[in-house]
Amino acid sequence: MDHGVGRQLWGELTERHRELYDDPGYGGADPTAAFEEYLTRLDLSGVWVADHPEAGVIGLVGLIADGRRGAVEPIVVADGHRGAGVATTMLGFLAEEARRRGLTSLTVSPETRNVEAIGCLHAAGFTVLSSVELTLDLGRKPTAWRDGPQLHALDFRS
Repeated sequence: MDHGVGRQLWGELTERHRELYDDPGYGGADPTAAFEEYLTRLDLSGVWVADHPEAGVIGLVGLIADGRRGAVEPIVVADGHRGAGVATTMLGFLAEEARRRGLTSLTVSPETRNVEAIGCLHAAGFTVLSSVELTLDLGRKPTAWRDGPQLHALDFRS
């Protein structure tokens, strides 16, 4: 994988999060910088790319391993190629790789507001709701959050 392309895709993912949360500061001044930290993770088990015959690298997916459990981190498809099945193909590949390595589960934690990603993940077989992460916001303006989903008859913001 070309390091620069990986860093660029990481930047696209950060920009998407900035859009989702209307937060131009998300990810810091350089939206690609966290890619370097990601590559030094001791639990990083592999990074793969989706290669298009004409466009080159258009997707990136990584596997984080914790014992016999795995996590998808990150999954990103280049703008202009989303919705074409690239993420589904990468997720299928990663699931097979996780099985080959003897992992017992594969999780992914999409941003709550990323409805498109959640739909894609659901269609790719990620249908077990295995955990919930809740946040006590200590610094945002209350108006930064939107009404979100309901779970167990409780209302949440996202």
